[in-house]
Amino acid sequence: LPVNLIVRDMVKLYRAESPNYSGVNVRDAPTKDGSSIVDNNWAVGTILGIWGAETGILGATGRDQKASLVALYGPRTTVFVTLDDGVYEFTYGANGVDGWLCSRDRIQISQESKIFAPANMRAAQDLPNYAKLIDYWMTNKYTLRYSGGLGPDICQQFTKRQGVFANPTSESSPAKLRLAFEAAPFGLLVEKAGGKTSDGVSGASILDTKITGIDQRTPLCIGSASEVDRFNLVLGLGK
Repeated sequence: LPVNLIVRDMVKLYRAESPNYSGVNVRDAPTKDGSSIVDNNWAVGTILGIWGAETGILGATGRDQKASLVALYGPRTTVFVTLDDGVYEFTYGANGVDGWLCSRDRIQISQESKIFAPANMRAAQDLPNYAKLIDYWMTNKYTLRYSGGLGPDICQQFTKRQGVFANPTSESSPAKLRLAFEAAPFGLLVEKAGGKTSDGVSGASILDTKITGIDQRTPLCIGSASEVDRFNLVLGLGK
């Protein structure tokens, strides 16, 4: 499905399902995710954050978003979207339905996890504590599920109900994730589902980071609360 049709359908759905939708003009930030793996024909996605016209994006935070959604194009076409009472998954064409069908409702990410997705592993050469954290996950027999696509690597937390995605940065391996277009929309989804986020600098929620530039980049850890806490602890954040 074309991205614009998915966004159109999801905005209609949000208006119908969210009684607090006021009909104000919104500013959105759609991002194609997975450009580095699309030639492999792996799952890729679209990330969309929606800010109200009263705040816009610049000067706002991820917490100011009205809603966010992520579309994932794999064996199934699915969309995860924040509604008033939680995070929902909708699947296109499921069970022979010509349209969207709610396939998961009020998704919850468990506090504990045994699944990890370690991004930017080059940074482990500069950050011994990140290497130590990866070694902890491997030594304790966590399941490694990492594709290099932000969409599938975080969306698995909604389907598996657990997981952690870590993307710290270093001087030689700088931040690549865009705050407004990637980290903040996913942050709203994960925290709405009971997960936790870290800005990778102070250990605070990524939703509290002020957006000062359209192309602003950020480190990120996101997922099951206990694992995000472990990330902050091992990397010495929030001291």
